[in-house]
Amino acid sequence: MIKVEGLTKRYARNVAVDNISFEVEKGQIVGFLGPNGAGKTTTMRVLTCFLPATDGKAEVAGFDVRSQAMDVKRRVGYLPETPPLYPEMEVREYVEFVGRLKGVPKANLQARVDEVCGRCNVADVKTKLIAKLSKGYRQRVGLASAIIHNPDVLILDEPTAGLDPEQRKETLALIKELAGEHTIILSTHILPEVETICQKVIIISKGKLVATDTMENLNSRLRGSELLEVEVGARTGSINKDSVQSRLSSVAGVSRVEFKDVRNGHLQFHVESQQGESVRAEIARSVVSADWDLLELHGAGLSLEEIFLQLTASDKGAK
Repeated sequence: MIKVEGLTKRYARNVAVDNISFEVEKGQIVGFLGPNGAGKTTTMRVLTCFLPATDGKAEVAGFDVRSQAMDVKRRVGYLPETPPLYPEMEVREYVEFVGRLKGVPKANLQARVDEVCGRCNVADVKTKLIAKLSKGYRQRVGLASAIIHNPDVLILDEPTAGLDPEQRKETLALIKELAGEHTIILSTHILPEVETICQKVIIISKGKLVATDTMENLNSRLRGSELLEVEVGARTGSINKDSVQSRLSSVAGVSRVEFKDVRNGHLQFHVESQQGESVRAEIARSVVSADWDLLELHGAGLSLEEIFLQLTASDKGAK
């Protein structure tokens, strides 16, 4: 659905986007991440035909952003960080205006306006002037106008900026609901949002691509070892933390055992394997053979924040 090859954007001597390539499949929600000034917004503006690329190629829904810009614009819904609203217009009037610009058939326009205002939770302010709306409501009006023409691709730059926690939850649920029906690129600084709804992440730093993969694959590539959460309890009486830690450390293939917490009398540990080793089965056997209860044994990967910080700490990262 989106294909980018060697995309570069220069402003005089400044290179905002430096030879990046990636693909987004139909129906995916992809998190587009990077520090401030990394080139995210510039890339999104190129994909939506707001800016021309200096070099490289980009296709959206099968159309070239340079030579077929109007075809791309018909198939893209774009929500910039600050929605370009007309404050002197009423909400319904503005969304209807955008619908006409986007070519929504006149016979369907009113029904479509009602539908998107309902989905974006602005139906209760349809007759209010945009100038009198809060930032959160303005953001949702911008989202309604981005989906009014039912585009193939949605490109959302900080769509939950200014929303309260309940509004943010509702907006994320809507974005997740739109996936499959639409292909979505989501840029945000709230990394837990990406972990919640995105199937894939693209990370850029200083204009360069440093990663494009699923969370699971990024975890494996960065860590190169297995990290497990293990919870152990005594079948009778109490259990000694040092004894459990010593036994877990003695399992072949284990490189590190870290005590984490006590929960309801049970001991919790992080166990990390050596590079390329899988130790789950041996950990389970060791705990059970010691006549302890194995209450939990599951993977504990890096958080997206940890991955993000590792990859953007320098220009070097996973390709």
